[in-house]
Amino acid sequence: MVPDFCVLILSIIMAVVCLTLCCLHCRVPTVPVKNLNGSSPVHPALAGITGILMSAAGLPVCLTRPPRLVLHPPPVSKSEVKPVPGLGHCCRKTSKRQARRGKTPEEVVKKYLQKVRNPPEEDCTICMESLVGPSGYKGPVAGGGSRGGEPVGRLMRCGHLYHLQCLVAMYNNGNKDGSLQCPTCKTIYGVKTGTQPPGKMEYHTIPHSLPGHPDCRAIRIIYTIPPGIQGPEHPNPGKPYTARGFPRHCYLPDNEKGRKVLRLLLVAWERRLVFSVGTSSTTGESDTVVWNEVHHKTEFGSNLTGHGYPDPGHLDNVLQELRQQGIWAEEEEEEE
Repeated sequence: MVPDFCVLILSIIMAVVCLTLCCLHCRVPTVPVKNLNGSSPVHPALAGITGILMSAAGLPVCLTRPPRLVLHPPPVSKSEVKPVPGLGHCCRKTSKRQARRGKTPEEVVKKYLQKVRNPPEEDCTICMESLVGPSGYKGPVAGGGSRGGEPVGRLMRCGHLYHLQCLVAMYNNGNKDGSLQCPTCKTIYGVKTGTQPPGKMEYHTIPHSLPGHPDCRAIRIIYTIPPGIQGPEHPNPGKPYTARGFPRHCYLPDNEKGRKVLRLLLVAWERRLVFSVGTSSTTGESDTVVWNEVHHKTEFGSNLTGHGYPDPGHLDNVLQELRQQGIWAEEEEEEE
């Protein structure tokens, strides 16, 4: 009995012969077998095996090359690089963490609250204890409790209720920048700032179009952040942090909405909200500079990784992400 692996080898040889004969003599249209997206070396092998099996079934096959990752535009000269219309400067820098105002955490929290004398019998969603009872957080209690318990407040814009002590504890565990974010609906009170390390943001237009935006030039953003030492606002103060992949190049279409996104990204940069120090979701490295929940497109001429164009919903998604960081256009602020 012929072993199974010998039968397999003979089948493959016959398939290859079949493929050769088809290529030489067959005049019927070929069936393209495209390579799978991605850069893994196994993908061409899968495409090759598919071609062999199809040829064995009598179908002519034409294998095509895989799509190419295009991270950067063609080279441009300095004279072709132009300022973004409506934005005079082409570079913004951020420095180290500024000193905060001398208000106590309790004073900051009370600024955004209305006192509730008779709170409902429901749970505080921070400590999961009843609002009519004491807070689940230990610490000095502010005077003037309700029903024998601790003070309860209602956030002015969204109306959610919490123990004052719970909000103070939450504020102390955050950036302590004078702003407060509702843990239920994420409404931001005050001006939220982040923990982005010092760096530089450059931006200009280049004479090339992005896929999906053939009618305009492209805006190129270049972020540069060097490695350094973590400050008191970072996860491990005094410990070094790395900065992989800088300078990072990102792209927007140079149209009305693209320029709107750029203006708001400049606000996010100045508030130190574009990057943070943490653990990389792609490499698992800790104590490194990572993106901070505002997505950028880092592929110029392709979209193989999901970080490129075309992507019709990208600009609207970024506007929503910026809004969640407390950043929106002036016309939206006037409507509120």
